[in-house]
Amino acid sequence: MTEGPTGRRERKKAATRQAIADAALQLFLERGYDQVSIRDIAEAADVSTTTLFKHFTGKEALVFDQDQDRESDLIAAVRDRAAGQSILDALRQHVLSTWLPISTHPQRAQFTDLVDSTPALRGYAERMWTRHTDSLSTAIADELGVEHDDLSCAALARFVLEIPALTRSRRDRQAAVEAIFDILTHGWKPPGSPRTTGG
Repeated sequence: MTEGPTGRRERKKAATRQAIADAALQLFLERGYDQVSIRDIAEAADVSTTTLFKHFTGKEALVFDQDQDRESDLIAAVRDRAAGQSILDALRQHVLSTWLPISTHPQRAQFTDLVDSTPALRGYAERMWTRHTDSLSTAIADELGVEHDDLSCAALARFVLEIPALTRSRRDRQAAVEAIFDILTHGWKPPGSPRTTGG
């Protein structure tokens, strides 16, 4: 069975997008974010600036090229979870399986230095996950059969989406992610406080 025109077109589009993102990251790491222009990136990727802007909204988006699918993946983690799996466990699994591999990538140290040393990228990174709060909150509310403006659903969505920023600098990121989800699951206890049992 031969691949249709739409399939070929989408594959070519994805390859072009990846080539642009790879060229941008390489230039940013070599020269520094502020020393690289959109034109530099387009030339390195052998595309026009018009083509570049068809795939990316700006320089920040070029650094975080995997952000495009994050919202749909988050919603799918909630809506398509296994039978009997809680929403929190589904989100825990999603964060561990999607964010941790990024955080252990061989270029992660260089990438983190680039982001941390560039105010525009640092701000974008902090907003990147949390801007999906409304859509994730809505998905959680739908699963629970409550109103979309339910505060507990919005709070849970926001807390989950803060996890990458909260755990980014931790030595053992997996343990940190697990610890935060344990707090969300069992409630917060002051550090060092004895566990109490209901009577």
